[in-house]
Amino acid sequence: VQLQASGGGMVQAGGSLRLSCTPSARTFSSGTMGWFQQAPGKEREFVAAFRWPGGGPYYADSVKGRFTISRDTPKNTVYLQMNTLKPEDTAVYYCAATTRRLILSNTHNRGAYDYWGQGTQVTVSS
Repeated sequence: VQLQASGGGMVQAGGSLRLSCTPSARTFSSGTMGWFQQAPGKEREFVAAFRWPGGGPYYADSVKGRFTISRDTPKNTVYLQMNTLKPEDTAVYYCAATTRRLILSNTHNRGAYDYWGQGTQVTVSS
């Protein structure tokens, strides 16, 4: 399964961006998809995820109320709507997926995901 991520760019603080992630494979009957961010010199960190059937969404505390993860099933695409962006949101954003419906605690664990997109850069200026 390949994941194609897009939608990154440069924006001023307070602005918005929407990231998209499209898997190459058909939709599976169950699974977990998420977004992670990696800032320069830092580890890749959890941002948001959901499970299906039924589960989530789940968000990192740092993005709650500002970011929204959603899925367009007919288009087989997952989105990350990012509003009220802050300079500290600057990072490369990766979408991730697994065909397993992860237990809740593992949705935050990057090691639990089997497939990764190529990453898309988000830069927020102050």
